[in-house]
Amino acid sequence: MGKVKEIDWEALDKLFAIQATQVEIAGWFDMNVTTLENKVKQKYGITYSEYAEQKKGKGKISMRRSQFQRAEAGSDTMLIWWGKQYLGQSDKLDSRIIEDVKILPAVLPDKAPEKKEE
Repeated sequence: MGKVKEIDWEALDKLFAIQATQVEIAGWFDMNVTTLENKVKQKYGITYSEYAEQKKGKGKISMRRSQFQRAEAGSDTMLIWWGKQYLGQSDKLDSRIIEDVKILPAVLPDKAPEKKEE
């Protein structure tokens, strides 16, 4: 019979907050995925997936808060990212033709253009 493996539930919640995968978490606690799923079911009466979704959501909120604070503090990168993610902003290329463009032939070093006499 194998050794009974325990879970540090506070550490588990922190691992969820940083978006660790199920395989990573099972490895952290030195147990297989099925054992991890069973432990969560025994302790909380819900599936591993349900529990993970709740806890990972808190981590995402924390990250979103940090990003928002950086944007409010004036980080151009975060302001642009927030604008694109939540305000529907995007980089737009202006494809209008402003004026006619003349394409000149390339001048190769061995074929210099002839000088015109005045």
